[in-house]
Amino acid sequence: MALHHHSDRPWRVRVDDEEGTPCGAGVLLDDRHVLTCAHVVRFAGAAPGGATSRVRVSSAACRPEWTRTARVAPGTWVHDHGTQRGDVALLELDEPAGCGVRTTLWKAPLSGGTVQVYGFPRDEPFGMGADARLAGSGHRQGEWGLLKRIREGDPWIERGYSGAGAMAVGGEFDGHVIGIVVADYVQGDAKAAWMLPTETILTYLPRIEEFTGGDRTNELGSPGPGPAGDPLDDPLRLALTQELTRLLDSDWCGTVVVGTGGTTAVGDSWLVRLVRTADPAARATVTDAELTGAPGGTVLGLGAIDAACDARGRSVAEVGGYLARRFGFPGGDADEVRRRLLRRRPPACLVVGGVDRAEDPRALVGELLGELAARARSRGIRLVLGFEGVPPDDVPHDVRLDPEPVSGDATRRATAAEARTAVGRLAQAEDAASALYRERGVRFFAAPRLPPCVAPRLRVRLAVARATEPHHELAAIRDLANGARAVLARFDRDVRRLIAAHEDLTAVLELHRVRAARYFGDEDRRLAERHAPAARALHTEPIDLGAARTLVGRYVDEVNRRSEEG
Repeated sequence: MALHHHSDRPWRVRVDDEEGTPCGAGVLLDDRHVLTCAHVVRFAGAAPGGATSRVRVSSAACRPEWTRTARVAPGTWVHDHGTQRGDVALLELDEPAGCGVRTTLWKAPLSGGTVQVYGFPRDEPFGMGADARLAGSGHRQGEWGLLKRIREGDPWIERGYSGAGAMAVGGEFDGHVIGIVVADYVQGDAKAAWMLPTETILTYLPRIEEFTGGDRTNELGSPGPGPAGDPLDDPLRLALTQELTRLLDSDWCGTVVVGTGGTTAVGDSWLVRLVRTADPAARATVTDAELTGAPGGTVLGLGAIDAACDARGRSVAEVGGYLARRFGFPGGDADEVRRRLLRRRPPACLVVGGVDRAEDPRALVGELLGELAARARSRGIRLVLGFEGVPPDDVPHDVRLDPEPVSGDATRRATAAEARTAVGRLAQAEDAASALYRERGVRFFAAPRLPPCVAPRLRVRLAVARATEPHHELAAIRDLANGARAVLARFDRDVRRLIAAHEDLTAVLELHRVRAARYFGDEDRRLAERHAPAARALHTEPIDLGAARTLVGRYVDEVNRRSEEG
């Protein structure tokens, strides 16, 4: 009997019709089960009620190659033709494959990274690999993750790849299958494809749970105390939803602190609902009509949130453990989890609710969340921290979505139009300040910190106050917006002062370099030894202007001294 050999990815199989014509690919879960697409089974004529009940499954990685007949396991054919829904089936082999393979499908973040798929295009019956980049969903409905081509001219996904395992390349999930290919898109030079994530597959096929690993995207749990009913029926909760969606659906990064209690008792049902719109598992339980029929700005893209957990009653170790398992980090030590999250690429999007109801809120912030919150903007992280009470002022943040009314001088008055104009101008100023900081400010050591964005909170309160005009809060909103613009103006001046100082020092250094070259030549060793550290100080980020000024001064003094000596 021939010895059995297989590659390091023995889960790769081809699915054919009864005549042996390739129809797609599949993932060998163990010796008796193969995961594939429902439409691949339909192409093979073996869908429930089809012309036949069997397909043929052949190994793409074993030598000698084996072939077995298989049929759809009862209750596991999920297909809604013409939609981006489901499209998965579990095949049972009539005889064991004999590989001894056991494949784990991992629940992994979908917001970025690279995957490799191995399919069977028409002209390559032995298979061919293709690389793709995870790119979210691209629209509000459906439950398929978008895949984009990495390089022009490389092999791309086409018919014959459906059902292929999407294997992560690089990062913590390197070499692990995180979903299956379900469709391709080719329109001229535009090429894309879609995959069905593990969490969605598991929702449709609970029986494959034994073949899955990792933690779920969403562990927020049930909403805490707050009003019952649809959260989007309430103007305040609708406004909070739209503001957080605006942030998380853009290229914004930083920390948002969210209050779900206080005098408004707004609750967190709106936050739980919003997270569910991005959750691959929850998407399988919500209809497209529910998603497309929701008010604008209240639905996130599939996989937009990488991890969401409820900190209520949980220890630092428990929260850290969830994050470690979710992102594939070794262990669950808070220091290690924090360090890895700050270095992770692509940067993560996290939601932690009920921070002030954790087992030890101070320890949770001090040991795990505080540094993440303080450095989120500089590291590209999007972090949402939910508090059942009023968010404390000492938690670092870039946006504060506090639903509490804005207080001010009760004797002052303003119209809704005046308040809206003031908030609009503030939002423009915040965008300009953010761009200035991102493009120029981050270059400097000890640069002024970008002030937190105030416009999102004011838009929330404006949505409530303008509905009952005249309202005393409108004047407070206008005044607070104007005050925040004044703070941004000071920030702008401070950053531009650093930029001007840097430009002046650079010009002085260059002027004296040209002067020195004219009189002493470019090869003067003593001057070169003074010039090199000054030039480095002006170009090595973060730029320490104090140190650079000292080094430039030493070079200038040396040039002047040499000039005076003749």
